Amino acid sequence: MSLSATSAPPSPAAPPPPPTRRRSRALTLNRLDLKVSPYLYIAPFFVLFSIFGLYPMLRTAWMSLHDWNLIGEHSFIGFDNYTRLFTDEYFWNATVNTFGIFLLSTVPQLLLALFLATLLNRTFLRARTFFRMAIFMPNVVSVAAVAIVFGMLFQRDFGLFNWLLGLVGVDPVDWDAQKWSSWTAISSMVNWRWTGYNTLILLAGMQAIPKDLYEAAAIDGASQWKQFWRITLPMLTPTFVFVVTLSTIGGLQLFTEPLVFANGNIIGGDQREFQTLAMYMYELGIENLNTAGYGAAVAWAMFVMIALVSLVNFLLVRRTVK
Repeated sequence: MSLSATSAPPSPAAPPPPPTRRRSRALTLNRLDLKVSPYLYIAPFFVLFSIFGLYPMLRTAWMSLHDWNLIGEHSFIGFDNYTRLFTDEYFWNATVNTFGIFLLSTVPQLLLALFLATLLNRTFLRARTFFRMAIFMPNVVSVAAVAIVFGMLFQRDFGLFNWLLGLVGVDPVDWDAQKWSSWTAISSMVNWRWTGYNTLILLAGMQAIPKDLYEAAAIDGASQWKQFWRITLPMLTPTFVFVVTLSTIGGLQLFTEPLVFANGNIIGGDQREFQTLAMYMYELGIENLNTAGYGAAVAWAMFVMIALVSLVNFLLVRRTVK
């Protein structure tokens, strides 16, 4: 007698239980975390920028449209402050001084920084860490201390540079009495302080360039100059544009160096020989209480100049490297 066993078909799996309210809330919080948290991370920057950057800019723009008196009433005058700039000889004198010092400081500074960065990037150089630290030291020194020391070096009667000129038969130079001499003295302070800083930035950009490119170029017979011109400069373009932009912004905002060189005289010499735009803006907006609106217009004129010069520098550098 045989027994036949028949197996019953498996029962279908039970449907998953509906999500509880707690699980649904967790999913919602997770989605919010993914979408909102990035904005929360960057929110402090925008809050601080709005308070200390955006609001002062808008406030200055509003002041520039008024005859603003810091201790009196503020009457709306529209764009009269801006039209006044075109006929203000002191404004154009400060503009010429600013761009003159800017060219004498920025161009040699960037060329020297590029040369020093190339030298520090060489493998045959010993004690490279020491030289990299030493070249950055001038930037650590207070700008006021730098201006005081260089002011003593450029003194007419007891300065080191006039003593050196006297050794070769050149009469002493009154460095703060003429435009070109004062521009040279102030630009030397800027070059001494910022060349090392720009050197390290360019050096970091050079070290980020893949070494395989240089090895392949050397195998193909490319000289050191061709490697620098065909590999280093094109690959260094983003870093160089960054350095040029920073130098432009800093060069057109010079204030402390010429102010200390003038021994605190805000007009920059007896005949405004080296008064910069930043000094002129300070004279109008801070020292003279009844011309704050016009000083705000000078500030916005500086902003437009810096933006335009930075854009031109960016286009020129990119085109030259290409």
